[in-house]
Amino acid sequence: MAGHSKFKNIMHRKGAQDKKRSGMFSKLSREITVAAKMGLPDPDMNPRLRAAINAAKAQSMPKDNIQRSIDKASKGDTENYEEVRYEGFGPGGVSLIIEALTDNRNRTATNVRTAVSKNGGNLGASGSVSHGFDRMGLITYPASAGDAEKVFEAALEAGAEDVESDEEGHEIWTALDALHEVTRALTPVLGEPEGAKLAWRPQTMVNVGADEAALLFKLIDTLDDDDDVQTVWGNYEVADEVMEKLG
Repeated sequence: MAGHSKFKNIMHRKGAQDKKRSGMFSKLSREITVAAKMGLPDPDMNPRLRAAINAAKAQSMPKDNIQRSIDKASKGDTENYEEVRYEGFGPGGVSLIIEALTDNRNRTATNVRTAVSKNGGNLGASGSVSHGFDRMGLITYPASAGDAEKVFEAALEAGAEDVESDEEGHEIWTALDALHEVTRALTPVLGEPEGAKLAWRPQTMVNVGADEAALLFKLIDTLDDDDDVQTVWGNYEVADEVMEKLG
């Protein structure tokens, strides 16, 4: 297990998303609806739905909104969303995996391709970059869940593969098929996690300079603004002094 966190460089800065709360609620609602539709509408019997609800609660999404999203799936009065994945390269040769939930593949593909090409990147074929990532489970906790040692011990006991902690929080990585089992074991010790989802963990990182980082963050912000895009994963690492320069 490791102790140094690179997570803030893998999934885009939470601060940028906080400014777009309504857009975030839309994405969270969509994930809740899809999770409820794919399994039972009961979070106790549906791990994906439980994880989606926990993620929504962590972002202070109102209970009424959460229930409405579940009800949409139960009543069947919702669009048919499908999960799609795009792979490609951003500025500085950074590998990107873009995950989306969409009811219109053509619209989403056009929007994603435009955003990437206008901001110094290009999309590749399916599998063009995912071979450089490991598909794993990722459980996230805020710093308030406990110090690094407590979280490390709990994660080790629960059967996690790796832990990364810093002042922003804790990321606990699990084997692909152990995500819900580890989450269940951690909950009595650390409480409900902020998030529990399947993730893409880079095998190697690419160090990005100031100019490339500015363009890369602009690209990720553009993708974040698209309602269909759920998550952007990348293998970029930006030094603290570069982040400070970018403000």
